Amino acid sequence: MKILANDGISTSGQKALEDAGFEVITTTVAQEQLENFINEHEVGVLLVRSATKVRKDLIDACPVLKIIGRGGVGMDNIDVDYARSKGLHVINTPAASSSSVAELVFAHLFGGVRYLYDANRNMPLEGESKFGQLKKAYARGSELRGKTMGIIGIGRIGQETARIALGLGMKVIAFDPFIEEVNLELSFYDGQKVQFNIKTVSKEEVLKNADFISLHVPAQKDYVIGEKEFKIMKKGAGLINAARGGVIDEVAMVDALDNGLLGFAGLDVFENEPTPAIRVLMHPKVSLTPHIGAATDEAQDRIGTELATQITELLKK
Repeated sequence: MKILANDGISTSGQKALEDAGFEVITTTVAQEQLENFINEHEVGVLLVRSATKVRKDLIDACPVLKIIGRGGVGMDNIDVDYARSKGLHVINTPAASSSSVAELVFAHLFGGVRYLYDANRNMPLEGESKFGQLKKAYARGSELRGKTMGIIGIGRIGQETARIALGLGMKVIAFDPFIEEVNLELSFYDGQKVQFNIKTVSKEEVLKNADFISLHVPAQKDYVIGEKEFKIMKKGAGLINAARGGVIDEVAMVDALDNGLLGFAGLDVFENEPTPAIRVLMHPKVSLTPHIGAATDEAQDRIGTELATQITELLKK
């Protein structure tokens, strides 16, 4: 059977599939040409990440498809329920990228509390001529240890974010409408393990008490953080979104940054991907990355091999 990895697949994942007897095609086919390519080449498995959309029209037009695989967590680019109603298997890899996304959250956090997002812009321009002024401007950083980390959405990635926060000596509070408590195990290099229990609280309590808030929620119709929430948040707090674009009202966020309600923001995802708003991109208090949460070699290896295992198990029954 032929497998089209339209948004790419790791070398380890491709090898695992080929070793299992599948033909893996890694050509990137344009969205408008997918239907013809899948049918012409009799592709039985379509693997995507966030770029390729698998909607009802494509599903209907490609009766040869048996499996749709999403490398990563969110499947909002796939009409999952409809595909399953037509007898297709829809799979993803929810755990494979948790560590990578959580580490990116803290890359933004460390950069935020020490103004790296702004220093890295200004040092190349003015570091030679205004070193002293820049040193003074960035001299009021803060530490993460002892601060309160608020997590909205304490699923797999939220839990991994909590583990890092606990390891840094932070207090963790969390809100999740579907989870009442989580038991977390911190494992260290020498085999030691420490157990933590986190009982979730209300969203308002997280907003009021957290020094930093990280979002780990799926795409949804309404904003999770908007004008109302910014007014509740602790003044000067930091906000990180490495989950999904559209869960933060970016207009309200920019206003909150401008009036001092929000100290800084770190964004890996945006309302208007792949063309984020210029006001967001140019704002001096926003740390920016182009949706790279799962883009580490380790995560891509795990994603590829997990997909290969699931596909092999489904098709070799």
